[in-house]
Amino acid sequence: MPFTADDTRFMAQALRLAERGLNTTHPNPRVGCVLVRDGVVVGEGWHERAGGPHAEVVALRNAGEAARGAVAYVSLEPCSHHGRTPPCTEGLIAAGVSRVVAAMTDPNPLVSGKGLDSLAAAGIETAVGLLGAEAKALNPGFCKRMATGLPWVFSKLAMSLDGRTAMESGESRWITGPEARRDVHRFRARSSAILTGIGTVLADDPFLTARFSPSPPNGDVIPERQPARIVMDSHFRLPPTAKMIAQPGRTLIIGLETEAAGAEKLREAGAEIHLLPAGLDGRVDLNALMELLGQLEFNEVMVEAGATLNGELLRDGLVDEWVIYLAPCVLGDRGRGLFHLPALELMADRYQMALQDVRRVGQDVRLILQK
Repeated sequence: MPFTADDTRFMAQALRLAERGLNTTHPNPRVGCVLVRDGVVVGEGWHERAGGPHAEVVALRNAGEAARGAVAYVSLEPCSHHGRTPPCTEGLIAAGVSRVVAAMTDPNPLVSGKGLDSLAAAGIETAVGLLGAEAKALNPGFCKRMATGLPWVFSKLAMSLDGRTAMESGESRWITGPEARRDVHRFRARSSAILTGIGTVLADDPFLTARFSPSPPNGDVIPERQPARIVMDSHFRLPPTAKMIAQPGRTLIIGLETEAAGAEKLREAGAEIHLLPAGLDGRVDLNALMELLGQLEFNEVMVEAGATLNGELLRDGLVDEWVIYLAPCVLGDRGRGLFHLPALELMADRYQMALQDVRRVGQDVRLILQK
């Protein structure tokens, strides 16, 4: 049975609802649900946070008895297993819905296809694939982690017209304008974690939190859920007094197994320590790092780092997406570049990216590229 214009309209509404959980559902996916009976919305809901009710449960509660005979539009296949909450399929069956339309199957192997199968076995009509690409784009990290065990990694960079990220001295505040900086905090807020290098932390001592700045004279608003802060610090050089350790949420320090003795002072200060093997360059193995971050259930990891770590990540093909802000200024050819990389002699050796989006943010231009 082909999808109708009404099907598309109601699924688009479910996706808009799912987006309301953009900053809060980690490590769960963002999901929305709309219940429609005789062409009228009788209930809707979205998943707000892990451990809380799923979108289908919220929508069913809102609909009450009106859910009987309704069509459920869900941006992700309803779950059929017991996790933090009971299976959503049981609630849909008990409520007596007549049809369930899912944007995509759940990439979680515990669910994939099983939720729709259990609904069909109960006599409920099912369909899947409506606005599936849009649904997947809403949960890139969850989808990738379920499929590969690895997080979705995106790196934020800011550069001048001549491709420089800072002056020769390291001074970089501010290349971009206030609108671009607010945009960065929106990316931070949706991330499971922010990854940086020890060089950046020693130079700037950043808070590395997500903050929103309303109109003056009000100060910054700190969201309740903060992304974890992850510092690549092979030799545990981070001072225990670093600002980020005292901020809300988790601070993870990733160092070498051979340097474990130096980590104790940071553990006592409240940081979470993880020890990993060395790669070929003697620093922490980045592939082992990504496996660890997947095991820790980080869906989307945002990189805010300097040229060394970004160069290593580019070299190893570990970044899925680059978010680059281009500022209308020139810093000169002695400024610092985006990536430290081995010399490339042939054009065939260049690192090619695919441009996905270009838009103006204040006086700057934001580019989104994927590998």
